Amino acid sequence: MVLSEQAYRKIDREIGKFPADQKQSAVMAALAIAQDEAGWLSPEVMEAIAAYLDMAPIAVQEVATFYAMYNLEPMGRSKITICTNLPCALSGGEKAAHYLKQKLGIGYRETTADGMFTLQEGECMGACGDAPVLLVNNKRMCSLMSDQKIDALLEELKK
Repeated sequence: MVLSEQAYRKIDREIGKFPADQKQSAVMAALAIAQDEAGWLSPEVMEAIAAYLDMAPIAVQEVATFYAMYNLEPMGRSKITICTNLPCALSGGEKAAHYLKQKLGIGYRETTADGMFTLQEGECMGACGDAPVLLVNNKRMCSLMSDQKIDALLEELKK
C-alpha cells in the first residue's frame, strides 16, 4: 500500500459523497488527503489514487498538474505561497515577497537548505483588501503581512 489505511478510510468518506458510479468525483479530495500524508504527489501516489478510483493515471495527473495547490515535487515542511497578482503587488505583495526571499535566502520554487520552507508565487487568493496575503501549506491564510508579522510567522513555523 502506498498510503496508510487511515488515508484510504478518509478517501472512502469522500467517495461516499458521490453516487456509486461517480467515485472519480473524489479525485481532488483524494489528492489532498494523499498530499497531507506523503507531503507531495509522487508518480506512485498518483498511480495508487488512479487505481483506487478506477481512473486512468493520466486523468489523475491532469488534475494534479492543473491546480497549484498540489505539490508535484518534495516541498519544505512549510510551503509559503505569496499572492503577487496586481492588486496585492501594489498593496505590498512585492515588498513582502522581496523580504521573504531575503529572509529565507531563497527564490520562488526553491526550498531552504534545512528543508523548512519552500517559497512559491501564487495567483489571486480572493483577499485583495488584506494584502499582502500569504498562504501556508494551502490551508492557512495570513493577511496584512508586515515584516514584523512575517518574522513572527516564520518563528512560529520553525517550532
